[in-house]
Amino acid sequence: MSGLAAVRIGLVSVSDRASAGVYVDLGIPALQTWLTSAVRNPITWETRLIPDEQAAISAALIDLVDVARCDLVFTTGGTGPALRDVTPEATLAIATKVMPGFGEQMRAISLHFVPTAILSRQVAVVRGQALVINLPGQPKSIAETLAGVTQTAQAAPTVPGIFAAVPYCVDLIGGPYIETVDAVCKAFRPKSAQRAAGPA
Repeated sequence: MSGLAAVRIGLVSVSDRASAGVYVDLGIPALQTWLTSAVRNPITWETRLIPDEQAAISAALIDLVDVARCDLVFTTGGTGPALRDVTPEATLAIATKVMPGFGEQMRAISLHFVPTAILSRQVAVVRGQALVINLPGQPKSIAETLAGVTQTAQAAPTVPGIFAAVPYCVDLIGGPYIETVDAVCKAFRPKSAQRAAGPA
């Protein structure tokens, strides 16, 4: 039995068409695949597939944090400038604290790939003891944002991904101690906040 703390992660895919069954959602499976490869702790998933409606998005986030007691919540989709893109507004509406550094870093990462990264409006917030982060909608962009930019497959990220900062942020807000698979994404903590690695 693993000695690592269990982590409850909420995943919200925001899409009018996917939620209506027009096409298959790819955001939640992409998130689960990457997070399973990066996080050593046992994970319990809470997933939601909802349309681009601000009230519905806010309600889902509140439910995941306040009722399902998720430690981490990731959204995917609905962060551009289109009229139906309201995920950032819905996220900010449920916040107790705003964490602007996450959005700044996500745009910095995406600018290595496309000039339209400046159109992205992803935000991250804290609600209670949970961290809520908006991610892009495309699976490739999700992985790039979380892991960072590398010049070669063997090199350390030249632009750090946002997930490297997630475990320590969760520590600071009173969540479980999250350990990562260093080959996928090495979590950064000050030496004073580091613990001995748990059993594999």
